[in-house]
Amino acid sequence: MAACLLAACATTATSAIALAQGFGQGQPTTVAQANFSGGNIAGIQVEGTQRIEPATVRSYLVVKQGDPFNPQRIDDSLKALFATGLFADVTLRRDGNTLVVNVVENPIINRIAFEGNRRIEDADLEREVQLRPRVVYTRTRVQNDVQRLLEVYRRSGRFAATVEPKVIQLDQNRVDLVFEIDEGARTGVRKINFVGNEMFSDSKLREEIQTRESRWYRFLTTDDTYDPDRLTFDRDKLRRFYLSRGYADFRVVSAVAELTPDRDGFFITFTVEEGERYKFGKIGVETELRDLDPDLLKDRLTTEEGDWYNAEEVETSITNLTNAVGDLQYAFVDIQPRIVRNREQRTIDVVYDIGEGPRVFVDRIDITGNVRTLDKVIRREMLLVEGDPFNTSKLRRSERRIRDLGFFERVNITTAEGVQPDRSVIQVDVQEQSTGEIEIGAGFSTIDGPLANFGIRERNLLGRGQDLRFSATVSGRTQEFDLSFTEPYFLERDLAAGVDVFRITRDNQDESSYDEANTGIGFRLGYPLTERLRQRLNYTLQQTEIENVAADASRFIREQEGTRIVSLVGQELMYDARDSRINPTEGYFIRLNNEIAGLGGDAHFSRNRLGAGVYFPVTEGTVLSFLGEVGYIVGFGEDVAISDRFFLGGDSLRGFAPAGVGPRELNSDDSLGGNRFARASAELAFPIGLPDEFGVTGHTFTDIGTLSEVDATPIGAERLVDDNSLRLAAGVGISWRSPLGPIRVDLAFPIIKEDYDKVEEFRFSFGTRF
Repeated sequence: MAACLLAACATTATSAIALAQGFGQGQPTTVAQANFSGGNIAGIQVEGTQRIEPATVRSYLVVKQGDPFNPQRIDDSLKALFATGLFADVTLRRDGNTLVVNVVENPIINRIAFEGNRRIEDADLEREVQLRPRVVYTRTRVQNDVQRLLEVYRRSGRFAATVEPKVIQLDQNRVDLVFEIDEGARTGVRKINFVGNEMFSDSKLREEIQTRESRWYRFLTTDDTYDPDRLTFDRDKLRRFYLSRGYADFRVVSAVAELTPDRDGFFITFTVEEGERYKFGKIGVETELRDLDPDLLKDRLTTEEGDWYNAEEVETSITNLTNAVGDLQYAFVDIQPRIVRNREQRTIDVVYDIGEGPRVFVDRIDITGNVRTLDKVIRREMLLVEGDPFNTSKLRRSERRIRDLGFFERVNITTAEGVQPDRSVIQVDVQEQSTGEIEIGAGFSTIDGPLANFGIRERNLLGRGQDLRFSATVSGRTQEFDLSFTEPYFLERDLAAGVDVFRITRDNQDESSYDEANTGIGFRLGYPLTERLRQRLNYTLQQTEIENVAADASRFIREQEGTRIVSLVGQELMYDARDSRINPTEGYFIRLNNEIAGLGGDAHFSRNRLGAGVYFPVTEGTVLSFLGEVGYIVGFGEDVAISDRFFLGGDSLRGFAPAGVGPRELNSDDSLGGNRFARASAELAFPIGLPDEFGVTGHTFTDIGTLSEVDATPIGAERLVDDNSLRLAAGVGISWRSPLGPIRVDLAFPIIKEDYDKVEEFRFSFGTRF
């Protein structure tokens, strides 16, 4: 270490010599008393000060001029001077009746620098250390800051990091403090072991926790880096996993992380006690509230007698009961589950006690931590406002709604006592995160060929929660440009209003011998009708061009060539009861779309679609789904144009090429689309034996559909086919949520088809965003 640190280390020794001059001959106490005993202090002389006034030094002493010499009080004075942290060394000696105080001042820090840090920015490290320029340097403070810097690196998974402070002496008793950092490599997890598990294998439990063992293919994640906070989270995940499967006595005895001798990896060992597995016994609801019939609430319970005990279902039942009782105008309720274990029968009786909770109202809502986001953006997600009866269930849902905005890295809602006993203050503390996005993507599919996309988006424009986005997608067949703006709370109400400006060109030469271009503007307004039911109204004004019609195209296509204006008014009604919109495993949805063209423009028609889907969890990781959709379009006094008709095939009917089924002119082999369609699909998604973290899922499916009724009449030798016969295909597939994007491969075989249909047995799609 530098000379300054060595001087600090010698402080105690130097001071001790000053106090015990001539000591060491067997009687230091007597000698000390001889040196500092007897007589009074005639004066106090301070030596060695540079920046500090002598009067300041005297003020720290516990003795003053005129006091008697006392060894104990002299020793207390020495300790008091060191306790200030201003001095690197202090000596006290007696010169006659004068007390001489000689000090060596600690230097002042001129500059703090960091060297060797590449993974963490200087600004982030500066926020962690407590020393600052123009602050007095002390060895203790330096060592404390070293520990803080090491903790920063440990939190980022670098337990092999080292920090060595260096001091550079300057004139005028100043120093530059340099922290030399060796960041080291990330400290991975070599092995995760479980002790005490009998019902579930180690591999199964490894899938349930977030921490992963280090592998080469996990280069895009940090889950294989040791993190003590993540280990605490994993303990809770294991507990919830077992409690959701009936093991009510389960506990994690210990979770130990051992660092390897070479400090480049950890061995993690979870010791668990599984206990017995329980089923639900008697389920009941009891209440002390007047005029509340508990039998009317039993249909809100998700727990049933005879099912395996599930703590998550108990929590869900409590939430459902809280909402149901609240709907009955009981503002102050407290629902507690009374649980009785029957260890011999291995059942758990659950009685939901509905009592009257404390009559507490919301006094005020304080919001902190939002630097850019306006308060109103957060407040409008709160299901409670000032003056409302306090409700814990609504408070939890409010926290989830704020977190779902995606504007904040952390959301923490707590409560505190108000100015009166029946008042509660809700404190919302948030930590903002970046809401700007730049997307660059590439991919390939058997339909569009190679594709690339670019997008720039701000999800919290000016801190108002508004969404502004520009995107462009270019592929072998399609070029799409879209500029959109969304105001999620139009007119300060729960109305999501937006506007879109778009330009879409599509190459349909392979299917129907023409190109199509759509340019327009659209307006939309969405709002909730209930918690799960939402409606969206929209209006679109667009110019549609049918161009580049091939010379040998069907007459039915050539007649469509040209430009037309379409003015379209529509609505979508969506009821969504799925557990997830992205990857559903349970629940159902129903969607109704209606559009009418004719409020201005050149087109006059009504287009309607009705779709639904249901998902059933069969076993762990296996989901059976059924999807269906029907649609029809009818022209008002005119034929429906080809750009407004339905097409079937590709993603909408696997086993057949895009626009591969339905009405067709056989001479030109052009697909003409249809005015009516129906399709359905049954699919079983299942694990194929690989760990869940790989994201690989197998699929087996069956698709059925029909498309018919085109506004066209053949003339002469034209051969138009238009029938409503069913097409059926079955196949298998595999999908992978790869680190570079979703990849899916399907192999489908038509079972029922027409001779003129276009089939596509193999489908591959890959897309990614960086």
